[in-house]
Amino acid sequence: MSAEIYQAQVIKNFFDTITGTDRNLTRIYMCVISLAKLRSEEPEKLAHLIDQMKKSKIKKELSIDIIDYMCTCAAEIDLTHVQTAFGVREIADMADTFNSVSLDSF
Repeated sequence: MSAEIYQAQVIKNFFDTITGTDRNLTRIYMCVISLAKLRSEEPEKLAHLIDQMKKSKIKKELSIDIIDYMCTCAAEIDLTHVQTAFGVREIADMADTFNSVSLDSF
């Protein structure tokens, strides 16, 4: 379970980096390789990802294979683990919090 939470956090960092103002290729590289290691990918898959990152650096454009890999990984993670990683609580849990607040306290 904790591995999926770490994966979700790495994926979040990846998408924050590629959509942010500082699109640092080193950060992107670290996210991709970290995720592949967390998922215990085959050496051939890891070599392919590294090759795509090298090509991305040369072309100064992120490879579609990298984006596809990250999106596939994101789709495979259990939603409850993703919610835990990002601090999202279930609506039912939040409703209990609001029900415990008295109107007299306002």
